[in-house]
Amino acid sequence: MSKTHFIIPFFIPHVGCPYSCIFCNQNRITGRESSVSPEEILPTIEQYLATFPPGTKGVEVAFFGGSFTGIPIRLQNAFLEKAYYAKKNGLIEGIRMSTRPDYIDQTILNRLKKYRVDTIELGVQSMSDHVLDNSCRGHTSEDVIRASKLIRENKFTLGLQMMIGLPGSDRDTEIETARQICRLKPTMVRIYPALVIRGTTLEVMYSQGQYKPPDLENAVQTCAVIAEMFIRENINIIRIGLQPTYLINTGKEVVAGPFHPSFRQLVDSLLLRKSLKKVLDQRGIDPKIRVVIEVNPSMLSTLQGIRKNSVAKLREEFPGIEERIAQNKCLGKTVIKFWYNDSCFEIDYNQVLSKG
Repeated sequence: MSKTHFIIPFFIPHVGCPYSCIFCNQNRITGRESSVSPEEILPTIEQYLATFPPGTKGVEVAFFGGSFTGIPIRLQNAFLEKAYYAKKNGLIEGIRMSTRPDYIDQTILNRLKKYRVDTIELGVQSMSDHVLDNSCRGHTSEDVIRASKLIRENKFTLGLQMMIGLPGSDRDTEIETARQICRLKPTMVRIYPALVIRGTTLEVMYSQGQYKPPDLENAVQTCAVIAEMFIRENINIIRIGLQPTYLINTGKEVVAGPFHPSFRQLVDSLLLRKSLKKVLDQRGIDPKIRVVIEVNPSMLSTLQGIRKNSVAKLREEFPGIEERIAQNKCLGKTVIKFWYNDSCFEIDYNQVLSKG
């Protein structure tokens, strides 16, 4: 299935952000030590477009990294003018940015409207003021509520980012954060596990025994619970886990924490296996008969799991089951087709999760 959405990212590490969140070192995370300049925007867009399939639609420019609406206004305008030019001339279709909840007000939103910005993502991290204080975020949960309401009232697409495993947080706190995020009705969310990145305060706390990150299994389980909550509310989950880079993949910058290059696949495999188990239980399918499970090729690796771990766990839960996994290009991305005896039926595993 061809890709229909393309992001052209511009990372602006630390520019505009006076705070030093204990988990943050944007230069290490992005692998970029210097900020992008406005003069690079249009040439970079052209370079990306040259690599996309002919007739590509749904291209967005995205300003990630620091707090975009906190950088000097003249610099903001310089970036936005280039992106607006590209949008006005049909090179791109959307403009998005990430920023802090306390860097949103009506004046800022009016300026973003002028440049036809489409999407604003807020770094929420937690809706617990205690956790926010521990993380030196410099904003409160009330700032998140106020900013989210303003963004939606002004007809921007709202995205919210949350983090699990921060100091002073636990699974109950993180589920409550997800619950409150659902009430804010974002269009999309990102879920990140906290990682101990080299050069951060969290690294110092970890080395002194003041902080212990969640292990990979617990982080995956917590993210799966939260992801299921967002699926039930029809909120698009656009990322789970930190974007892998060369430095992160080689282990040079992650000191500790639940990093995995395929973190989202671990979460999705767990959710998919949960759906399969629920369907097999509800249908009363004899676990000792042969079952053929068909999926779209794009979902095959998620169904099988890393090193086919997910299939192995399914067999543990249904001893005696004899399953064969097949690919079917005609099925939707979230559709699973079951064949057993002379019967067959299809399910949409997102709908199974939505029903709880």
